[in-house]
Amino acid sequence: MKILIAEDDRLSRSFMEEFMKDYGICDSAADGMETLDLILEAMKQKEPYDLICLDIMMPKVDGFKVLKVIRGLEQQYKVPPEQRMKVIMMTAIADVDYVDQAFNCGCDAYASKPINMEKVQEVMQQLGLLSVPEE
Repeated sequence: MKILIAEDDRLSRSFMEEFMKDYGICDSAADGMETLDLILEAMKQKEPYDLICLDIMMPKVDGFKVLKVIRGLEQQYKVPPEQRMKVIMMTAIADVDYVDQAFNCGCDAYASKPINMEKVQEVMQQLGLLSVPEE
């Protein structure tokens, strides 16, 4: 799995990278512009990300705008809906309006900070990125 962690807080980014490296190759970005650069390059190479963990409050370009660009690029590149990049929006702001806006922009899941990694695993399973462990 190819994963992009877009998070401006260095400690949070390092924590996410450490956790997610067990699931695939991780790239990271510290601001919205860097995030967009990595996504565009991945799409040009025909190697899009499987999962993007996207912080809402980032410098230069916020997560909502990044997500709108991602979904626009997928339309431009004619990516079938089932092959879209999965996006988990993350924020420390517990506001229903932010959650609504995130889903309206096209996110697949929403996580409040501090991030509960067990919940992230569950979401990854629900999105079909991880197999569900057998009982």
